[in-house]
Amino acid sequence: MNYHSLLAAGLLLFSTTTTALEKTGPERINEVLQRSQEVLPYSLDKTRQMFTKTVHGGVQHVVAKSPDDTRQIKLIQANLRKRADEMRKGDFSDTERIHGADMPGLVQLKLAKIDDIKFEYEELPDGAQIHYSTEYPQFVQALHEWFDGQISDHGNELLPGHKLHHATPAE
Repeated sequence: MNYHSLLAAGLLLFSTTTTALEKTGPERINEVLQRSQEVLPYSLDKTRQMFTKTVHGGVQHVVAKSPDDTRQIKLIQANLRKRADEMRKGDFSDTERIHGADMPGLVQLKLAKIDDIKFEYEELPDGAQIHYSTEYPQFVQALHEWFDGQISDHGNELLPGHKLHHATPAE
């Protein structure tokens, strides 16, 4: 690829990401919050969510604010298990309903074939997590953009002990 083509591709990627991130503001956040409450079975007020990028993708944690809230924990676990299963099949419809079709990284993620990206669900005592990983650089970038979109729309709460759990970004 020559220098001008590479430069044009970089500018296109930057302008697309910048446009998507520019949409974040109080109005966008309220829209996403409303759509999230329609799609997600658990209460956003009673849970925390964190997205951590890794070298091969990232990890999404959703946990109950109260470790004794077994109802929220069960709802989180059922939802993340379902979402991991759907994404394994290329179905990102919940994400699209919440964030819109123009969410950063989403178009590229939908191009992945089965097994190009791993979506590993794991139950946690207070919720659940999905570990997203791939060996394909284009999908790592798409996952990172998708994580940035999630963080931009939902925020990214720090979870106690989380940094120790992911001490190295190589996971």
